[in-house]
Amino acid sequence: MGVGQTSVKYGAILGIVALICTIISTALYFLTKDKIEAEILKQQQELLAQVIPANYYDNDVTATCKTTESREIEKICTALLTGKVSAYAVEATAPDGYSGAIRLLMGITPEGEVLGVRVLAHKETPGLGDKIETRVSHWILSFNHQKISEDNLQDWAVKKDGGKFDQFAGATITPRAVVNQVKRSALAVLKNEQNNR
Repeated sequence: MGVGQTSVKYGAILGIVALICTIISTALYFLTKDKIEAEILKQQQELLAQVIPANYYDNDVTATCKTTESREIEKICTALLTGKVSAYAVEATAPDGYSGAIRLLMGITPEGEVLGVRVLAHKETPGLGDKIETRVSHWILSFNHQKISEDNLQDWAVKKDGGKFDQFAGATITPRAVVNQVKRSALAVLKNEQNNR
């Protein structure tokens, strides 16, 4: 057998192995695809329930989600109760965390009441900035049922900046970034509501 025939033989074997691997990978994808999608939907619904209480909606809130062109809000989902808007689930990113962007999920009513806030992703320092997570601290719960209006904008800051929200010892930048983004997002919801009236 010549060198050319050996190369062709090994090339054919390699091609068959690659084809078998592709078939197995494709089969695994199709076998697990529905389970993965169901798990993602379950996680989305669990997070949603943490920022908008179940008694606020009777629709599939996740089915109403749409991306926006706004700098303040990346994605918005509408919660309806008997056909009327009762709240919005808002995804936004605070760009100015200590270690980078902080992705947030917020529940906000059309009247500007923040029902809840959760952190979706961050790179903040463990032991300092990660106190924005509920598994580490209850700080993020301080937004629950806080209302924003033109009359109380000065309150929407950390105490070091004259507001009503606590900061962390040695880590003011992280809570400041979160408070500022929640404020920007809530104001964007209020502005949108006023424009639609």
